[in-house]
Amino acid sequence: MSAVLKKGVPLLLIVFIGYYLFTDPKGLADATTSLLGTTWQALTNLFNALINFADIAKS
Repeated sequence: MSAVLKKGVPLLLIVFIGYYLFTDPKGLADATTSLLGTTWQALTNLFNALINFADIAKS
């Protein structure tokens, strides 16, 4: 049963993204832009926190 799920879930995800791409390309583009912007902001915050930690540990 788990082998079926391991193969089926990614296939369903790909089919859903393909369907969404063809039915609402602007919506998918907006969602992708939002996701990438949020990811970039999270990485920026993480690296700033690491830099601040390294500065505190150094002094």
